[in-house]
Amino acid sequence: LELYGENGRLEAPSGESINIPPHSTKPVLLSTLVSKPTINVTLHAAVRSGRIGASVQAVDANIGSDWLPAAASPGTRAVLPGIPKDATSVRLVAYATGSGDADLKIQLSGPSGSLTPAGHEKLSVKSRMTSAIDLGDLTKGEPGSLVLTPQGSGAAPFVAALRVTRGKGDQQETAFIPASTPIESRGTVADNRSKGSTLTLTAPDEAATVRVTSSAGSQGGGPASREVTVKAGTTLALDPPRPDGAKGSYAVTVERLDGGPVYASRLLEVKAGGMPMFTIQGLPDDRGTVAVPRGNQDLSLLNDD
Repeated sequence: LELYGENGRLEAPSGESINIPPHSTKPVLLSTLVSKPTINVTLHAAVRSGRIGASVQAVDANIGSDWLPAAASPGTRAVLPGIPKDATSVRLVAYATGSGDADLKIQLSGPSGSLTPAGHEKLSVKSRMTSAIDLGDLTKGEPGSLVLTPQGSGAAPFVAALRVTRGKGDQQETAFIPASTPIESRGTVADNRSKGSTLTLTAPDEAATVRVTSSAGSQGGGPASREVTVKAGTTLALDPPRPDGAKGSYAVTVERLDGGPVYASRLLEVKAGGMPMFTIQGLPDDRGTVAVPRGNQDLSLLNDD
């Protein structure tokens, strides 16, 4: 487990040789790997043999907790979809993965178009170092997504994620939005509810048309669909169509029908004692369809010499 802070790689010798038995899960408390507390850290799980799946549970006694899934593969551009309209604090954390520095232009894609947040126009990330910037309540009451692009002529690969906080005082809760990949064909997310589910769609380049389909409920009902157009450079937040006679939870599938790339996420929330408990999950392409080779008749196979 490699940890990178604002000055480069952190010394964490106990994280360099972790053995995970097959078909098992092994928790590792990251704070025990370093000698002193550090904020804004990038984690890289480098696998020497075999294959693993990894996720981070981030816990803060004051602003809640959530699971942080892996960010999209390093690239020279990143889209982070699904900042809630009532976000009270947004922090951007980025890490430059290559040998070059990444100078990033920050843009907020909202319902009416894209803009550069005043005072937060760019973020400079040194090679193999982690940089962070607090963006405050940049959405100003409207849902949005963050788009990061190279600033100037140079471009260096990087990864990025957002920490989003809702609520105030002792009624705060946190979720994370890692950089996502576009939906090439379709993306699906499970466990939607009739209340508390919000779907966010972002078309950073060209306008796009998608079909949003809700499956039958886990306890009955029938599927429901609607087509939605997302204008170029905008973010659209909507409630998924409720299945006919829905009972229980249901899945939501987003299919790209036409236009440019589409990025999507789902916010799932429930209020408990006034606390806005929520989580945000990206909808990358689920690769649920495959190309099947076309077959032709060949009667020569029946010949018997």
